[in-house]
Amino acid sequence: MKVKISIICCVLFGMLSTQAQDKKWTLRECVEYALENNITIKQSALNLEAAEIDRSDAMGNFLPSLNANAGNSWSSGLRPDPISGTNSNQTFRSSNYGLNSGVTLFDGLRNIRQFQRAKMNKLLSQYNLGKSKDDIALFIANSYLQVLLNKESLKVIEKQHDITLEQLKRTKDLVEAGVLPEGDIFEIEATSADELTRIVQAQNAVLIARVGLAQTLLIKDYEKFDIAEQKYLVPSTNILNKSIEEIRSTARESRYEVQIAEQNKLLAEKDLQIAKGAYYPSLSASLGLGTSESGADRVIFDEITGEGSLTGPPDFFDQISDNYGLNYGVSLSIPLFNGFGTRNSVKRSKINVKRTAFQLEQAELDLDSNVYQAYVDAKGSAEAYEASLVAVKAQERAYEYAKDRYDVGRTNAFDFSQSKFRLENAQSNEVQAKFDYIFKIKVLELFFGIKLADIKL
Repeated sequence: MKVKISIICCVLFGMLSTQAQDKKWTLRECVEYALENNITIKQSALNLEAAEIDRSDAMGNFLPSLNANAGNSWSSGLRPDPISGTNSNQTFRSSNYGLNSGVTLFDGLRNIRQFQRAKMNKLLSQYNLGKSKDDIALFIANSYLQVLLNKESLKVIEKQHDITLEQLKRTKDLVEAGVLPEGDIFEIEATSADELTRIVQAQNAVLIARVGLAQTLLIKDYEKFDIAEQKYLVPSTNILNKSIEEIRSTARESRYEVQIAEQNKLLAEKDLQIAKGAYYPSLSASLGLGTSESGADRVIFDEITGEGSLTGPPDFFDQISDNYGLNYGVSLSIPLFNGFGTRNSVKRSKINVKRTAFQLEQAELDLDSNVYQAYVDAKGSAEAYEASLVAVKAQERAYEYAKDRYDVGRTNAFDFSQSKFRLENAQSNEVQAKFDYIFKIKVLELFFGIKLADIKL
């Protein structure tokens, strides 16, 4: 029975392993996997959790503190004996119990502003997390498209090599028929050998791009990692019909880069208010409850004779009740001089406000520059893609013309090979232009405020 179970487990494990190896990753699966497992995103998520804890701390500053204390001690030494009037060694126990509470009534509004700052910092952490996700997703998309590009380029070369092999067979027939010289065979064989070399190079390029994507996804078994075979068409988009001013205005409102810089400036201004709060006096209130008891013997004096006699300690709960005490009060602290600490803190905060204002201005300038560059790149890539389509059609016609002439012996193998090479080059350029156009259009759509999760790839 155990043997059968072991065999079944092995078969199931083998099936699961085969399924894992055969899995082809889509772009959406790659992006979703990266968003769940990327270390940078995990760190940003932890920063958001820490910001929530800071907000909870700031909220707790409004609440009164409450602390309980208890102590128990033993005393040993000389104590006066009320009977004999002499000192004698005695050991006794005593304990005390207390409950204390305090609350800040006014501290220059620093508690309020600390709470406001904590909420602003949490929002900043959310922006940073969002930016990390967008950056990683865009990087994954670019890496994925690079794998597709290399695969498509490999297919172009392999297809051309198949044509070369067919042409080689056709050339041998024509040579035997006396239509073409024997040297044409050598020319086409040389072309075939060159294509085989470029096929190996293209295969290596696919492998390197595939492994790079797997490593970015933190997939350890990257040698078996592969992407799904999908035919990516050039997406329809009207983004290029919009003006650059419209795209730039939308980008300023939606992009995390500017939002992060704006939030940093608001935090710096809030830090300045907090620093100025140290100039103001602070007022706090306190309330305390306390009691004590002792295990020492008590002296009871006779009312008639006036003589004292020792007796045991009073009841524990009677002592707790009799020794009960209450204390309360308010405390005012007025800052007079602290070695220029408060003044210098305010000065540093003012400098930081100016620094973050410059950073915000630089972020806006960088965003404008990036939007303009993305717009120009997308325009240029669209034109390059259209031109590549025209070039492929022209080269296809030229190749068919050269092939017809070659088949009847009106051109040599070298000229024919050059025509085929130009067609292959045009097809490769078309593939390159296609994926370059797809990626740059998606970058421009991101600047227009379309989230990567909503972009169709």
